Order: sequence, then C-alpha cells, then structure tokens
Amino acid sequence: MKFVANKDEFLNGIRIVERATVVKGLQPVLANVLIETVGENQIKLFATDFDLSINTTINATIEEEGRFTLPAKKLGEILSRLNDELIKLELNGTTATITCKNSKFDIIGISANEFPKIEENISEDDSMEIETQPFIKAIRQVVSAAAGYETNNLLSGVFSQVNENILEMAATDGNRLARVREAVTNASVREDHPFEMIIPSRVLSELSKIATLTEAENIKICKERKKIVITIDKTKIITSLIYGQFPKYNQLIPQTFPKEAVINKTNMISALERVAVMVNEKNSIVKFEFADNTLKLSGDSPDAGNSQDELDIQYTAEPLAIAFNYKFILEFLKIAEAEEIKIQLNSPLSATVFVPCSEEDYIYLVMPVQLRG
Repeated sequence: MKFVANKDEFLNGIRIVERATVVKGLQPVLANVLIETVGENQIKLFATDFDLSINTTINATIEEEGRFTLPAKKLGEILSRLNDELIKLELNGTTATITCKNSKFDIIGISANEFPKIEENISEDDSMEIETQPFIKAIRQVVSAAAGYETNNLLSGVFSQVNENILEMAATDGNRLARVREAVTNASVREDHPFEMIIPSRVLSELSKIATLTEAENIKICKERKKIVITIDKTKIITSLIYGQFPKYNQLIPQTFPKEAVINKTNMISALERVAVMVNEKNSIVKFEFADNTLKLSGDSPDAGNSQDELDIQYTAEPLAIAFNYKFILEFLKIAEAEEIKIQLNSPLSATVFVPCSEEDYIYLVMPVQLRG
C-alpha cells in the first residue's frame, strides 16, 4: 500500500473515526484504524468497538493498493505535528513509513485480516434525511440528561421522533428530563408514519462532535430491525438501536405552576459555581431560597464549611425553599442559548421546570432533593 494525501484531510478523517476505537481492549486491533485504498483517488478509514463503528472517506493519490491497520491515537499525534503539506504513507511488511518534507516516522501496525468485518449497508426502505443544524442542536440540548452509557439500558438512549415537519427529542436518567421540539424541513416523513427510534446517547454525542468536522447540510438515517446507519457527508456511523418502551415523558411534565421566577443565566452560572466550591461532592446539593425578587443559594460540607450567594431575580410569589443537584442545573444553563431563564415551581418536592425565555419548545425538568429539617 502506498498513497499520498493532504495532511489536514487525513488528520480530520482520523479524528472522526478514532471515536470508535478501544484504547485498552482485549483485541489490540480495536485501538487501530483500518486504512483501505479505494480506486485510484480515495482511501477509506474504519474504526469499531463492536457497539459503534465509524468509517469515512478522504481523497488521496493511490500508487499501490492495499489495506492495513495502524494505531489511531499514535497516527493522529504524528499527523497533528506535521507541517501543512502532502504526506506519503508507504507500507513495508508490518511497518508503515510516513514522510512529510524532512520528517519521517516508522509506525508498526497490525494486519487488516485481524480487523472485524463491519456490514455498513442496510435497506433504505425505512429512512429519512434531516437538516444537520436543528438535529445537532436538539442533540446537544437533551443528550446530557440521558443515563450513563450501558448496553440495552433504555434510559441510556435518546428518544427521537420526526413527524411531518417537527423533530422531538427527549432524554431522562430518572432524576431529570430534557425535551426539545424543533421545526425541520423533511418531506420524506409522512404525518401518518412518524420516524421513531431510541438512539444510544453515546452515539449522538459522537455525532454532534463529528458534525463540527464537516459542512454537511443534511444527515441521512436508515434503520433496519435493530440496526441504524447515520450518514453525514462522507462519514457513516453504524450502531444498534435500543428497543423497548421509552417512558411516557410528556406525562411527567406538570401543566400548571403557581410560582415562577426569571433569572439571568450568566449571573446564575457564576453564583452556582461560587457556592459549589463548598458543596459536598458526594451529593452535590445546593439549596435555593426564592423570596421577594431574590434568590439565595447555599451549600455546605461537614468537613469544609459552607457558602452562600444571592441574586436579584424576578419573583413575587410566596417564599419557597427547594434543593437540587447543582450539576444538573449548571449543565442546562451552559447549554441554553437564551440569556434569561424561566424557573417554574410548585412545591419543595415537586418537579421544577427550567425554560429558556426565548425558546419555550426546550424544557429541562429536574426533580428536587428533600431538605433535612
């Protein structure tokens, strides 16, 4: 195998696929990227950890055909340190030689025969195309609310539905719920046949990062039985869908709120981060006290001490003391794009809803923590 490729394009391709590699796996080849020549002017890069597979194609001048695997992390480190020039890769036995101007690297790899075979083509009978920007935006708004990644755990997935021109996504870990609705242009989905799926949150997190490395206007999604293939530009992401009955999350959202506060997002982030310095990291609890256009935040740690901060807000209802895991609130505030946030409250033990004032189709529900005493 021998080819010449643009350094930046090659590095970009490695950064895309390395998200599916396994650094410390039972099979060393899973830490590698499979490099395969395609015709006279392309190479294809593959990586997989069996749960998630990613491949992408880049332009290259092929001098000798072949396929081989190289350590993804080491290859990325080498390419990132080279000048912005064409690079040549030439395979000699189990060693690949990379040259760029006066720089030369010999990197030992593993035979392509040890790399798992990944089936990337499935039927397009059940498929759709969706605009990249609103889809990625919705992912970023909800994905952090999903439970930690665990195979076949429903709550580690993100429920996604496209019905005519509305995309709805939701995620919950049992303590919080994020739901967003976005208008999309999508003629391929009929009103009487919504496109529904539960996608592993990890896959969507990786997709949102990959999207920053491309300029694709649309994303294509095909699903067949338990498998899904997401195509964005020249990249394909292959994984398994999560099957089961996702919680009826819309029933969990209170319909009325007797108390409401409006806060400045930037001020709230700063105050929360200050108070959190003295919070017990085992439970991450911060107490919120609403009264007379004021919000008092307080935290304490038996071993370290306590902290307090106060904010001017809009709040005229009766006083209310309620506590939350502050990390949940901070995650939402740092994602929300609006500068003013509406906090909709009931009682100290009822679900509280946070809504960006300029984007009411995005809600973030958090269950409070019971205060002692």
